[in-house]
Amino acid sequence: MFNVWHRQIVHLHIYVGRDRDVGMAKEISNVNSKNRGTPLEYTRNIGIAAHIDAGKTTTTERILFYTGVVHKIGEVHEGTTVTDWMEQEKERGITITSAAISCGWSTKEGPYANIKHRINLIDTPGHVDFTAEVERSLRVLDGAVAVFCGVAGVQPQSETVWRQMDKYSVPRIAFINKMDRVGADFLGAIRDIREKLGGNAHPLFLNIGAGEKLCGLVDLVKMCAYVYREDSINGVQYDTVDIPADMMAEAKQYRESLIEVLADFDDTIAEKYLEGQPMEEDELRIAIRKATLSMKFIGVIPGSAFKNKGVQMLLDAVVNYLPSPLDLPPVKAFKDDDSNEETSIVPDDGAKVAALAFKLMTDPFVGKLIFCRVYAGQLKKGEVVYNPRTRKSERVSRLILMKADAREDIDVAYSGDICAVIGIRGVVTGDTLCDKALDLVLEPPTFPDPVISMSIEPKSKADQMKLSLGLQRLAEEDPTFRVSSNQETGQTIISGMGELHLDIIRDRLFREFKVEADAGRPQIAYRETITTEAIGEGKFIRQSGGRGQYGHAIIKLEPAEKGKGVEVINEIVGGVIPKEYIKPTQEGILEGAQTGVIAGYPVVDFIARIVDGSFHEVDSSEMAFKMAGIFGFKEAMRKANPILLEPIMRVDVATPEEYQGDIVGDLNRRRGQIQGIETKNHLTAICAFVPLEMMFGYATDVRSLSKGRATYTMEPSHFEQVPTNLLAKIIENSTGNR
Repeated sequence: MFNVWHRQIVHLHIYVGRDRDVGMAKEISNVNSKNRGTPLEYTRNIGIAAHIDAGKTTTTERILFYTGVVHKIGEVHEGTTVTDWMEQEKERGITITSAAISCGWSTKEGPYANIKHRINLIDTPGHVDFTAEVERSLRVLDGAVAVFCGVAGVQPQSETVWRQMDKYSVPRIAFINKMDRVGADFLGAIRDIREKLGGNAHPLFLNIGAGEKLCGLVDLVKMCAYVYREDSINGVQYDTVDIPADMMAEAKQYRESLIEVLADFDDTIAEKYLEGQPMEEDELRIAIRKATLSMKFIGVIPGSAFKNKGVQMLLDAVVNYLPSPLDLPPVKAFKDDDSNEETSIVPDDGAKVAALAFKLMTDPFVGKLIFCRVYAGQLKKGEVVYNPRTRKSERVSRLILMKADAREDIDVAYSGDICAVIGIRGVVTGDTLCDKALDLVLEPPTFPDPVISMSIEPKSKADQMKLSLGLQRLAEEDPTFRVSSNQETGQTIISGMGELHLDIIRDRLFREFKVEADAGRPQIAYRETITTEAIGEGKFIRQSGGRGQYGHAIIKLEPAEKGKGVEVINEIVGGVIPKEYIKPTQEGILEGAQTGVIAGYPVVDFIARIVDGSFHEVDSSEMAFKMAGIFGFKEAMRKANPILLEPIMRVDVATPEEYQGDIVGDLNRRRGQIQGIETKNHLTAICAFVPLEMMFGYATDVRSLSKGRATYTMEPSHFEQVPTNLLAKIIENSTGNR
């Protein structure tokens, strides 16, 4: 029996693999090692991602319960969930760090029926301050479950994680959670996904009842109903029954719509649809899988994780419709040499090892944990791996299979696995670990720049060393957390994605590193830019009796498009500046751009051209031309009508209708620009762009204005010019704090 299914699955994977060259597709028996526990085609690397408080962690907890990883369901509000293991997570009831855990599931229906699948699951945070956790998780995952609230539908952070999934081309299914709540609207949430996210979303199930009357689901593929028993403990028992008579017409309508959509992805379905022939269940499942992997179809499932309904159907959908590593296109990599030639990696246990370090974590018992996704080969305990960035080889002393904060030692991790490595030094997020003969670099995840800073000072000399060590380790873990030193004041400056982010950092310093420290008022990460073209001349001439210093460069600055960053172009002809001095001049320009001329903030969005200069046969040096680049840039910037930019935040407030006026008025007082107001189910959603400088303390104010009933989210949107009437005050405050 197993061999029959095995052949069918081989055919299925080669048939549905997204953008995969069928000629390249290997027989699965060739890519799987005989020793691995779960064949690669039965492996699912998925993430749970959504807006804050949509129910990601609760859904994850139910998945762990139904798959047998835990035998008692934990709750977020009690601080007893497996994946929210940090003290800060338990106290606040939010997810701060993404937690990886493995479980197994066998579906009862379809081509994969009764085959145990291994699901490597990552529960990601929903708060925008911890967006780096979502970013790096999605970089290494093959598929995702997007969780939405059945009442609120698509919320602001839902849009952010959806864009992140698009960025990394992650196939997904959607779970409409909280269908047990008053006002839950499954079909309304699907309309939201279509309208706000542009997702081609279609129901795979329909909910039977809603709110307190939610009692089961209608399966549109099998055309049956699953009704949960009233006496069922934790939703384990449910009965398969006929579809209720009052829902039959609706079920037929949505099944017909589903088949019509799937006809665009599967020729067999299209042919049968046009000829009016009945559809086989497995034909529909294969078509749904193909459509999902194409990134052009989103299957949607209703349920209530808290009330233990619909999670088993979600697990079936994960196994049936989300990809294994074999279903995805080869992973891009680049040769680590002058050619920077692009190459690709396919999952194969017999190939040379290639893995991506996507997360670092400090463990009080074992030291630094390096989370890795193995893309090819076998990562083995005791073997040596090579880091192309540092050009060093180091030995893997331990390999660990993570189970949130628990861990299990293993001897080998195979292609497609996610594991943690101990014993390798000098690794940062995004590093490649590979066989030295490969010497290639996998594409790392990208992260946004911090938008808020504050000073931090130890309370005693004894805390100084501990503070330095703690900040260093936290900065290694979190790519969006930065540490710098103000050369004028000697203060240590920490920067992050928001007030909550920095508050968690301070709390971790106290709990994990025993550091007592005082923090200054948060400072804004302003930027400077230019508005017109200008030319500046930089000369660095020193004569001291012996060999002098001579560097001379003429720099032309031009404004670039907003968000384009910095570009330095060499336009020297005729050798007026020798080739060996061009790079130091460019470095000088970039160094000068770190501190602008208005208030000393980094300069963004400009093009710098090195157009002329001169040199001295004896006195010229790299250092002299670097200084000439700095001086030329500063002079040109002063002439180019520089302006100061402030970070603008997108603020989304959800409030009962009666508080709408007060909250809109408060946002206007904060220099906010209202972008839209939408009312749904007696709840008003307000979207506004507000300067970050005006948002300090907003959490307290919005609670006061709404008697604690309003909630809000905030995320960086863009930079805008500081109003002229506020410029002098901001410059005075900024220079006084820098």
